[in-house]
Amino acid sequence: MNRAAPPKIAIIGAGPAGLIAAETLARALLDAEITIYDAMPSPGRKFLLAGRGGLNLTHSKPLREFISAYGATAEPIATALAAFAPDDLRNWAAELGEDTFVGSSGRVFPKSFKASPLLRAWLRRLQGLGVSFAPRHRWTGWNSSDGLRFDTQAGEAILAADATILALGGASWPKLGSTGRWAQILAARGIELAPFESSNCGFLHHWSADFGHRFAGTPLKSLVFSHNATHLRGEAVISAGGLEGSAIYALSAELREAIKRDGHAILKIDLRPDVSLAALTARLSAPAGSQSTSNFLRKAANLTPVQLGLLREVFGRDIPTTPEARAEAIKHLPLRLEACAPIERAISTAGGVKWAEVDAHLMLEKLPGTFVAGEMLDFEAPTGGFLLQGAFSTGVLAAQGVAEWLDRPADPGARPE
Repeated sequence: MNRAAPPKIAIIGAGPAGLIAAETLARALLDAEITIYDAMPSPGRKFLLAGRGGLNLTHSKPLREFISAYGATAEPIATALAAFAPDDLRNWAAELGEDTFVGSSGRVFPKSFKASPLLRAWLRRLQGLGVSFAPRHRWTGWNSSDGLRFDTQAGEAILAADATILALGGASWPKLGSTGRWAQILAARGIELAPFESSNCGFLHHWSADFGHRFAGTPLKSLVFSHNATHLRGEAVISAGGLEGSAIYALSAELREAIKRDGHAILKIDLRPDVSLAALTARLSAPAGSQSTSNFLRKAANLTPVQLGLLREVFGRDIPTTPEARAEAIKHLPLRLEACAPIERAISTAGGVKWAEVDAHLMLEKLPGTFVAGEMLDFEAPTGGFLLQGAFSTGVLAAQGVAEWLDRPADPGARPE
Protein backbone atom coordinates (compact mmCIF):
# COMPACT_ATOMS: atom_id res chain seq x y z
CA MET A 1 0.00 0.00 0.00
CA ASN A 2 1.50 3.35 -1.04
CA ARG A 3 1.69 5.82 1.86
CA ALA A 4 2.08 9.58 1.57
CA ALA A 5 3.23 9.82 5.20
CA PRO A 6 4.81 7.50 7.75
CA PRO A 7 2.14 5.26 9.29
CA LYS A 8 1.04 6.00 12.82
CA ILE A 9 0.72 2.90 14.98
CA ALA A 10 -0.88 2.98 18.41
CA ILE A 11 -0.07 0.24 20.88
CA ILE A 12 -2.29 0.41 23.93
CA GLY A 13 -0.80 -1.38 26.90
CA ALA A 14 2.81 -1.35 28.09
CA GLY A 15 3.12 -4.94 29.26
CA PRO A 16 5.23 -7.62 27.55
CA ALA A 17 2.78 -8.11 24.65
CA GLY A 18 2.66 -4.40 23.87
CA LEU A 19 6.38 -3.82 24.28
CA ILE A 20 7.43 -6.75 22.07
CA ALA A 21 4.86 -5.69 19.46
CA ALA A 22 6.43 -2.23 19.40
CA GLU A 23 9.92 -3.67 19.01
CA THR A 24 8.82 -6.00 16.21
CA LEU A 25 7.16 -3.17 14.31
CA ALA A 26 10.03 -0.74 14.84
CA ARG A 27 12.36 -3.25 13.18
CA ALA A 28 9.94 -4.10 10.37
CA LEU A 29 8.72 -0.57 9.54
CA LEU A 30 11.61 1.82 9.87
CA ASP A 31 9.52 4.86 8.95
CA ALA A 32 6.60 4.14 11.28
CA GLU A 33 5.61 6.41 14.16
CA ILE A 34 5.01 3.97 16.99
CA THR A 35 3.58 5.12 20.30
CA ILE A 36 2.85 2.97 23.35
CA TYR A 37 -0.02 4.31 25.45
CA ASP A 38 -0.60 3.14 28.99
CA ALA A 39 -2.75 4.23 31.91
CA MET A 40 0.06 3.71 34.42
CA PRO A 41 2.90 6.17 35.00
CA SER A 42 5.57 3.63 33.96
CA PRO A 43 5.66 0.52 31.75
CA GLY A 44 5.90 -3.12 32.71
CA ARG A 45 4.30 -2.95 36.17
CA LYS A 46 2.97 -6.52 36.17
CA PHE A 47 6.13 -7.76 34.44
CA LEU A 48 8.13 -6.45 37.38
CA LEU A 49 5.77 -8.11 39.84
CA ALA A 50 6.21 -11.42 38.02
CA GLY A 51 9.96 -11.10 38.56
CA ARG A 52 9.87 -10.59 42.31
CA GLY A 53 10.45 -14.24 43.05
CA GLY A 54 12.63 -14.83 39.99
CA LEU A 55 11.46 -14.02 36.49
CA ASN A 56 10.17 -17.21 34.86
CA LEU A 57 10.35 -16.25 31.18
CA THR A 58 9.43 -19.50 29.48
CA HIS A 59 9.80 -23.28 29.76
CA SER A 60 12.16 -25.82 28.24
CA LYS A 61 9.52 -28.45 27.39
CA PRO A 62 9.66 -29.82 23.83
CA LEU A 63 7.44 -27.70 21.61
CA ARG A 64 4.65 -30.27 21.26
CA GLU A 65 4.40 -30.65 25.04
CA PHE A 66 4.73 -26.89 25.44
CA ILE A 67 1.75 -26.27 23.16
CA SER A 68 -0.37 -28.85 24.98
CA ALA A 69 -0.13 -26.78 28.18
CA TYR A 70 -2.62 -24.33 26.63
CA GLY A 71 -5.37 -26.94 26.60
CA ALA A 72 -8.36 -26.06 24.45
CA THR A 73 -6.56 -23.06 22.93
CA ALA A 74 -3.47 -25.03 21.92
CA GLU A 75 -4.21 -24.68 18.18
CA PRO A 76 -4.34 -20.86 17.97
CA ILE A 77 -1.47 -20.50 20.43
CA ALA A 78 0.60 -22.80 18.23
CA THR A 79 0.33 -20.21 15.44
CA ALA A 80 1.66 -17.54 17.77
CA LEU A 81 4.48 -19.79 18.97
CA ALA A 82 5.48 -20.31 15.36
CA ALA A 83 5.98 -16.55 15.15
CA PHE A 84 8.03 -16.36 18.35
CA ALA A 85 9.06 -19.63 19.96
CA PRO A 86 10.57 -20.27 23.41
CA ASP A 87 14.08 -20.38 21.91
CA ASP A 88 13.40 -17.03 20.23
CA LEU A 89 12.52 -15.56 23.62
CA ARG A 90 15.71 -16.89 25.18
CA ASN A 91 17.81 -15.49 22.31
CA TRP A 92 16.01 -12.15 22.61
CA ALA A 93 16.84 -11.96 26.32
CA ALA A 94 20.47 -12.83 25.63
CA GLU A 95 20.68 -10.00 23.09
CA LEU A 96 19.59 -7.66 25.87
CA GLY A 97 22.44 -8.90 28.06
CA GLU A 98 20.37 -11.36 30.09
CA ASP A 99 21.47 -14.92 29.40
CA THR A 100 19.04 -17.56 30.61
CA PHE A 101 19.30 -20.93 32.32
CA VAL A 102 17.00 -23.92 32.78
CA GLY A 103 16.04 -24.66 36.36
CA SER A 104 15.55 -28.12 37.85
CA SER A 105 11.81 -27.97 37.04
CA GLY A 106 12.45 -27.12 33.38
CA ARG A 107 11.53 -23.48 33.87
CA VAL A 108 13.67 -20.85 32.17
CA PHE A 109 15.02 -17.84 34.09
CA PRO A 110 17.44 -14.99 33.36
CA LYS A 111 20.73 -15.57 35.19
CA SER A 112 20.17 -12.38 37.17
CA PHE A 113 16.89 -13.96 38.33
CA LYS A 114 15.32 -10.50 38.12
CA ALA A 115 12.93 -8.63 35.84
CA SER A 116 14.22 -5.10 36.41
CA PRO A 117 17.58 -5.37 34.56
CA LEU A 118 15.87 -6.93 31.57
CA LEU A 119 13.12 -4.30 31.51
CA ARG A 120 15.62 -1.43 31.77
CA ALA A 121 17.65 -2.79 28.85
CA TRP A 122 14.48 -3.37 26.87
CA LEU A 123 13.19 0.16 27.35
CA ARG A 124 16.56 1.57 26.29
CA ARG A 125 16.39 -0.53 23.14
CA LEU A 126 12.85 0.65 22.34
CA GLN A 127 13.80 4.27 22.80
CA GLY A 128 16.79 3.71 20.53
CA LEU A 129 14.45 2.28 17.90
CA GLY A 130 12.38 5.47 18.02
CA VAL A 131 9.40 4.11 19.94
CA SER A 132 7.55 6.80 21.90
CA PHE A 133 5.83 6.35 25.26
CA ALA A 134 2.67 8.10 26.42
CA PRO A 135 2.10 7.26 30.11
CA ARG A 136 -1.03 8.20 32.06
CA HIS A 137 -3.18 7.73 28.96
CA ARG A 138 -6.22 5.63 29.85
CA TRP A 139 -7.93 4.35 26.71
CA THR A 140 -11.71 4.83 26.73
CA GLY A 141 -12.65 3.67 23.22
CA TRP A 142 -13.29 5.44 19.94
CA ASN A 143 -15.12 8.61 18.94
CA SER A 144 -17.62 8.82 16.08
CA SER A 145 -14.77 9.21 13.58
CA ASP A 146 -12.90 6.17 14.94
CA GLY A 147 -10.31 8.32 16.66
CA LEU A 148 -8.78 6.76 19.77
CA ARG A 149 -10.02 8.37 22.96
CA PHE A 150 -7.82 8.72 26.03
CA ASP A 151 -8.28 10.21 29.46
CA THR A 152 -5.12 12.12 30.36
CA GLN A 153 -4.05 14.49 33.09
CA ALA A 154 -4.74 17.34 30.67
CA GLY A 155 -8.24 16.08 29.81
CA GLU A 156 -9.52 13.95 26.97
CA ALA A 157 -7.24 13.40 23.97
CA ILE A 158 -8.39 12.15 20.54
CA LEU A 159 -5.63 10.54 18.52
CA ALA A 160 -5.60 9.03 15.04
CA ALA A 161 -3.81 5.82 14.09
CA ASP A 162 -3.41 3.83 10.89
CA ALA A 163 -3.33 0.62 12.92
CA THR A 164 -3.85 -0.22 16.58
CA ILE A 165 -2.71 -3.08 18.78
CA LEU A 166 -4.69 -3.59 21.98
CA ALA A 167 -2.54 -5.25 24.66
CA LEU A 168 -4.38 -4.27 27.82
CA GLY A 169 -4.06 -7.50 29.80
CA GLY A 170 -6.76 -9.39 31.63
CA ALA A 171 -8.57 -8.46 34.84
CA SER A 172 -6.16 -9.57 37.57
CA TRP A 173 -4.06 -7.19 39.66
CA PRO A 174 -6.00 -4.04 38.66
CA LYS A 175 -3.70 -1.90 40.80
CA LEU A 176 -0.98 -2.64 38.26
CA GLY A 177 -3.14 -1.60 35.32
CA SER A 178 -4.97 -4.78 34.23
CA THR A 179 -8.50 -3.69 35.04
CA GLY A 180 -10.43 -5.49 32.28
CA ARG A 181 -12.48 -2.33 31.63
CA TRP A 182 -11.76 -2.67 27.94
CA ALA A 183 -14.22 -5.60 27.79
CA GLN A 184 -17.21 -3.22 27.91
CA ILE A 185 -15.70 -1.09 25.13
CA LEU A 186 -15.24 -4.06 22.80
CA ALA A 187 -18.58 -5.62 23.70
CA ALA A 188 -20.27 -2.36 22.66
CA ARG A 189 -18.65 -2.82 19.25
CA GLY A 190 -20.12 -6.31 18.92
CA ILE A 191 -16.99 -8.25 19.87
CA GLU A 192 -17.87 -11.54 21.55
CA LEU A 193 -16.06 -12.13 24.82
CA ALA A 194 -15.73 -15.04 27.23
CA PRO A 195 -16.32 -13.84 30.81
CA PHE A 196 -13.29 -13.26 32.99
CA GLU A 197 -12.50 -15.93 35.56
CA SER A 198 -9.70 -16.36 38.08
CA SER A 199 -6.82 -18.48 36.81
CA ASN A 200 -3.59 -19.52 38.52
CA CYS A 201 -5.29 -18.55 41.73
CA GLY A 202 -5.74 -19.59 45.32
CA PHE A 203 -8.93 -21.11 46.70
CA LEU A 204 -11.07 -20.39 49.72
CA HIS A 205 -11.60 -22.66 52.70
CA HIS A 206 -13.03 -21.58 56.03
CA TRP A 207 -10.37 -22.49 58.58
CA SER A 208 -11.13 -22.56 62.27
CA ALA A 209 -9.97 -19.41 64.05
CA ASP A 210 -7.22 -21.28 65.87
CA PHE A 211 -5.82 -22.97 62.74
CA GLY A 212 -5.98 -19.79 60.64
CA HIS A 213 -4.24 -17.73 63.32
CA ARG A 214 -1.56 -20.32 63.93
CA PHE A 215 -0.72 -21.49 60.43
CA ALA A 216 -1.48 -18.65 57.97
CA GLY A 217 1.64 -18.27 55.84
CA THR A 218 2.92 -21.79 56.61
CA PRO A 219 4.24 -23.69 53.57
CA LEU A 220 3.27 -27.23 52.68
CA LYS A 221 6.42 -28.53 51.03
CA SER A 222 6.86 -31.41 48.59
CA LEU A 223 3.41 -32.90 48.99
CA VAL A 224 1.17 -34.44 46.33
CA PHE A 225 -2.02 -32.53 45.50
CA SER A 226 -4.69 -34.29 43.48
CA HIS A 227 -7.99 -33.58 41.83
CA ASN A 228 -9.66 -36.51 40.07
CA ALA A 229 -6.97 -38.09 37.88
CA THR A 230 -4.51 -35.19 38.08
CA HIS A 231 -1.71 -35.58 40.63
CA LEU A 232 0.95 -32.92 41.15
CA ARG A 233 3.88 -32.91 43.51
CA GLY A 234 4.78 -29.45 44.67
CA GLU A 235 4.24 -26.76 47.24
CA ALA A 236 1.33 -24.80 48.63
CA VAL A 237 0.87 -22.21 51.34
CA ILE A 238 -1.82 -21.90 53.97
CA SER A 239 -3.44 -18.49 53.56
CA ALA A 240 -5.72 -16.76 56.03
CA GLY A 241 -8.72 -17.74 53.94
CA GLY A 242 -7.67 -20.93 52.19
CA LEU A 243 -4.84 -22.34 50.14
CA GLU A 244 -2.53 -20.96 47.48
CA GLY A 245 0.86 -21.71 45.92
CA SER A 246 2.34 -23.19 42.76
CA ALA A 247 0.74 -26.64 43.02
CA ILE A 248 -2.67 -25.09 43.63
CA TYR A 249 -2.26 -22.69 40.71
CA ALA A 250 -1.45 -25.61 38.42
CA LEU A 251 -4.75 -27.25 39.39
CA SER A 252 -6.76 -24.04 39.35
CA ALA A 253 -8.62 -24.59 36.07
CA GLU A 254 -9.81 -28.05 37.15
CA LEU A 255 -10.77 -26.87 40.63
CA ARG A 256 -12.58 -23.81 39.29
CA GLU A 257 -14.65 -25.86 36.87
CA ALA A 258 -15.55 -28.35 39.60
CA ILE A 259 -16.76 -25.51 41.83
CA LYS A 260 -18.85 -24.10 38.98
CA ARG A 261 -20.37 -27.52 38.38
CA ASP A 262 -20.80 -28.86 41.92
CA GLY A 263 -20.58 -25.82 44.18
CA HIS A 264 -17.31 -27.07 45.67
CA ALA A 265 -14.16 -29.01 44.78
CA ILE A 266 -12.44 -31.76 46.75
CA LEU A 267 -8.66 -31.38 46.74
CA LYS A 268 -6.86 -34.46 48.02
CA ILE A 269 -3.51 -34.03 49.73
CA ASP A 270 -0.97 -36.77 50.30
CA LEU A 271 0.72 -35.67 53.52
CA ARG A 272 3.33 -38.47 53.30
CA PRO A 273 4.01 -38.99 49.58
CA ASP A 274 7.27 -40.88 50.15
CA VAL A 275 5.65 -43.58 52.29
CA SER A 276 3.37 -46.18 50.73
CA LEU A 277 -0.13 -46.75 52.06
CA ALA A 278 0.84 -50.23 53.24
CA ALA A 279 3.97 -49.02 55.05
CA LEU A 280 2.08 -46.18 56.70
CA THR A 281 -0.66 -48.58 57.80
CA ALA A 282 1.97 -50.80 59.38
CA ARG A 283 3.46 -47.88 61.28
CA LEU A 284 0.04 -46.85 62.54
CA SER A 285 -0.67 -50.39 63.70
CA ALA A 286 1.82 -50.04 66.57
CA PRO A 287 0.31 -49.70 70.06
CA ALA A 288 -0.36 -46.08 71.03
CA GLY A 289 -0.05 -46.76 74.73
CA SER A 290 -0.84 -43.72 76.82
CA GLN A 291 -0.08 -41.24 74.03
CA SER A 292 -2.69 -38.78 72.87
CA THR A 293 -3.98 -39.22 69.32
CA SER A 294 -2.00 -36.18 68.17
CA ASN A 295 1.26 -37.36 69.72
CA PHE A 296 0.82 -40.86 68.37
CA LEU A 297 0.12 -39.62 64.81
CA ARG A 298 2.96 -37.12 64.99
CA LYS A 299 5.46 -39.81 65.96
CA ALA A 300 4.16 -42.83 64.07
CA ALA A 301 3.39 -41.01 60.81
CA ASN A 302 6.06 -38.32 61.23
CA LEU A 303 3.56 -35.51 60.71
CA THR A 304 4.40 -31.85 61.16
CA PRO A 305 2.23 -29.53 63.28
CA VAL A 306 0.54 -28.04 60.22
CA GLN A 307 -0.19 -31.52 58.82
CA LEU A 308 -1.75 -32.55 62.13
CA GLY A 309 -3.70 -29.32 62.05
CA LEU A 310 -5.04 -30.14 58.59
CA LEU A 311 -6.23 -33.54 59.81
CA ARG A 312 -8.07 -31.82 62.64
CA GLU A 313 -9.57 -29.26 60.27
CA VAL A 314 -10.94 -31.95 57.96
CA PHE A 315 -12.06 -34.53 60.52
CA GLY A 316 -12.51 -32.52 63.71
CA ARG A 317 -12.91 -34.95 66.59
CA ASP A 318 -13.73 -37.75 64.18
CA ILE A 319 -10.18 -38.63 63.09
CA PRO A 320 -10.38 -42.28 61.99
CA THR A 321 -9.44 -44.82 64.63
CA THR A 322 -8.27 -47.87 62.66
CA PRO A 323 -4.73 -47.97 61.22
CA GLU A 324 -6.08 -48.52 57.69
CA ALA A 325 -8.50 -45.58 57.85
CA ARG A 326 -5.90 -43.30 59.43
CA ALA A 327 -3.38 -44.15 56.73
CA GLU A 328 -6.01 -43.51 54.07
CA ALA A 329 -6.82 -40.11 55.63
CA ILE A 330 -3.16 -39.11 55.68
CA LYS A 331 -2.50 -40.28 52.12
CA HIS A 332 -5.73 -38.84 50.66
CA LEU A 333 -6.75 -35.97 52.92
CA PRO A 334 -9.95 -34.54 51.37
CA LEU A 335 -10.00 -30.75 51.68
CA ARG A 336 -13.21 -29.09 50.51
CA LEU A 337 -12.64 -25.85 48.58
CA GLU A 338 -15.59 -23.49 48.36
CA ALA A 339 -14.59 -20.82 45.82
CA CYS A 340 -11.77 -19.24 43.85
CA ALA A 341 -9.88 -16.45 45.54
CA PRO A 342 -10.98 -13.01 44.25
CA ILE A 343 -10.01 -12.28 40.66
CA GLU A 344 -8.07 -9.21 41.79
CA ARG A 345 -5.59 -11.54 43.51
CA ALA A 346 -5.32 -14.10 40.72
CA ILE A 347 -2.04 -14.34 38.84
CA SER A 348 -3.95 -14.33 35.57
CA THR A 349 -7.44 -14.60 34.15
CA ALA A 350 -9.22 -16.93 31.78
CA GLY A 351 -11.67 -15.33 29.37
CA GLY A 352 -11.39 -12.38 27.04
CA VAL A 353 -11.70 -11.91 23.29
CA LYS A 354 -12.86 -15.15 21.70
CA TRP A 355 -10.58 -16.54 19.02
CA ALA A 356 -13.42 -16.60 16.51
CA GLU A 357 -13.34 -12.78 16.60
CA VAL A 358 -9.78 -12.51 15.26
CA ASP A 359 -8.14 -13.63 12.03
CA ALA A 360 -4.87 -15.52 11.68
CA HIS A 361 -2.98 -12.26 12.31
CA LEU A 362 -5.00 -11.46 15.48
CA MET A 363 -6.93 -8.67 13.78
CA LEU A 364 -10.49 -8.15 14.95
CA GLU A 365 -12.69 -9.11 12.02
CA LYS A 366 -15.29 -6.50 12.97
CA LEU A 367 -12.73 -3.73 13.48
CA PRO A 368 -10.26 -3.83 10.56
CA GLY A 369 -6.89 -2.39 11.49
CA THR A 370 -7.33 -3.20 15.20
CA PHE A 371 -5.34 -6.14 16.57
CA VAL A 372 -5.37 -7.89 19.94
CA ALA A 373 -2.46 -9.46 21.85
CA GLY A 374 -1.60 -10.94 25.21
CA GLU A 375 -3.98 -11.81 28.01
CA MET A 376 -6.85 -9.97 26.33
CA LEU A 377 -7.24 -13.12 24.24
CA ASP A 378 -9.23 -16.00 25.67
CA PHE A 379 -6.45 -18.42 26.55
CA GLU A 380 -5.43 -20.02 29.82
CA ALA A 381 -2.03 -21.40 30.70
CA PRO A 382 -0.35 -22.58 33.87
CA THR A 383 2.47 -20.72 35.53
CA GLY A 384 5.90 -21.95 34.63
CA GLY A 385 6.68 -19.58 31.76
CA PHE A 386 3.66 -20.38 29.60
CA LEU A 387 1.81 -17.17 30.45
CA LEU A 388 4.69 -14.86 29.59
CA GLN A 389 5.53 -16.84 26.47
CA GLY A 390 1.92 -16.49 25.34
CA ALA A 391 2.09 -12.73 25.84
CA PHE A 392 5.34 -12.39 23.89
CA SER A 393 4.29 -14.70 21.07
CA THR A 394 0.89 -13.10 20.49
CA GLY A 395 2.50 -9.66 20.64
CA VAL A 396 4.89 -10.62 17.85
CA LEU A 397 2.12 -12.22 15.78
CA ALA A 398 -0.09 -9.13 16.11
CA ALA A 399 2.81 -6.89 15.08
CA GLN A 400 3.44 -9.03 12.01
CA GLY A 401 -0.24 -8.69 11.22
CA VAL A 402 -0.04 -4.90 11.45
CA ALA A 403 2.95 -4.83 9.11
CA GLU A 404 1.02 -6.90 6.56
CA TRP A 405 -2.12 -4.83 7.04
CA LEU A 406 -0.28 -1.60 6.33
CA ASP A 407 1.33 -3.18 3.28
CA ARG A 408 -1.97 -4.45 1.90
CA PRO A 409 -3.08 -3.63 -1.66
CA ALA A 410 -4.79 -0.29 -2.24
CA ASP A 411 -8.16 -2.07 -2.64
CA PRO A 412 -9.67 -1.67 0.84
CA GLY A 413 -11.54 -4.94 0.45
CA ALA A 414 -8.35 -6.94 -0.10
CA ARG A 415 -6.65 -8.50 2.88
CA PRO A 416 -3.42 -10.41 3.36
CA GLU A 417 -3.72 -14.19 3.11
